[in-house]
Formats: sequence, C-alpha cells, structure tokens
Amino acid sequence: MTDTPTEDDPFPEIGRKLFAGPCDFVMGAARLEQLPAMDRPEIALAGRSNVGKSSLVNALTGRKTLAKTSNTPGRTQQLNYFDLGGQAYIVDMPGYGYAQAPVEQVRAWTGLVKAYLRGRASLARVLVLIDGRHGLKTVDEDVLGVLDQAATSYQIVLTKFDHVPKGEREGRIADTLKALSRRPAAYPEVLATSSREGLGVPETRAAIARLISERR
Repeated sequence: MTDTPTEDDPFPEIGRKLFAGPCDFVMGAARLEQLPAMDRPEIALAGRSNVGKSSLVNALTGRKTLAKTSNTPGRTQQLNYFDLGGQAYIVDMPGYGYAQAPVEQVRAWTGLVKAYLRGRASLARVLVLIDGRHGLKTVDEDVLGVLDQAATSYQIVLTKFDHVPKGEREGRIADTLKALSRRPAAYPEVLATSSREGLGVPETRAAIARLISERR
C-alpha cells in the first residue's frame, strides 16, 4: 500500500483496495496474555450491545458472515481479532451496557476491555459505534470518559443512519460533534453509516486506511 497521492484524496481508493483484499478472523482473546504480538496498528470497534459492530465489520469487508451477528445483546464475549491484509488488526470488542450473561462474566469482560484500552501500545484508535437513531446515551458517555482518561484516541461512528429521517441527519451529527467538543481524546469528525444500505462505508474504509498510513 502506498501513500503517493494520485488525486486530491487518495484514501477512498486505498481503503477500497485494502478491504477488497483478504480479511480473516485470527482469534478471540478472553485474557490479555492471549493477545497477538503488537506488530501492526489495531483499530478497535466498541459500542453498546447490539449497536451493529459485527454488521459494520461485514459491510466494510463486503462479506456477510465474516463477523457473527446476532439479535441477542452480549453475543460478542471476547476481543475478536481480524487480520486486515497483514496491514492492521480490526478488533471487535464486547458490547457494553447490557448483556444476557452472568454478572461475573460481564465484570470479566469489562475488566478485559479497560485493561486493553489502557495498555495496548499498538491501538491506533477506537471507533465507538453509537446508534444514530438515539444519539449518545449516559452509558456511552461513561465509556468516552474511560477513553479520555486513558488518553486513547477514539472516533464516533453513528450506525443505523438509514433509520434517521433525512431532515434530522445534519442535526444529529452536529449534536454529536458538540458533545465531543470538550473531550480531549475525541477525533473531531463523525462518521454516519448504514451497514444495510452501505451509507458511510467507503468513508469509514478511507478513515481506517488513512489511520494505518499515519501509524506506519
């Protein structure tokens, strides 16, 4: 992959080619000692349970079943690693906020996620997925606080945006940006997506490709 500009913004095409190539499930880690070597950038996906993390992974890669999707909140129970063409890892994190699992298990996931966010030097950015129909909730704000405290760069991705009336979309994005304006670790750009319709998917690919390039 090269950063040589061939047009005003080369990253949409770089991102398209990157995600058109191989992207394979590598492993699921339930403990920090199981994580792979920190030999490439990692882009993690966080969000409330059932916000659409797995659906976004599938949409980005153009594959329907690469990441398992479920209508049952709390289905992802570990850090799931996907090798993106040897260039980076995409990490699907356990959903927060609600899970149909024993309290002790949820507590273990929470501890794993916090330890990962605070101690993973190869973590380039966390994409925090927010249900675009509802915007930021208190539980989301709590997670953003953890990321700010850990000085972990993060960017908001609004999901299910096809369900937001077109006349309300600009306002929803503006409200989200306003809420982020005083948060030190927030990246000052919001991505609006729909995994079902492909809305915002090319832009998300481009953002990831740009981030990988910067880390390299």
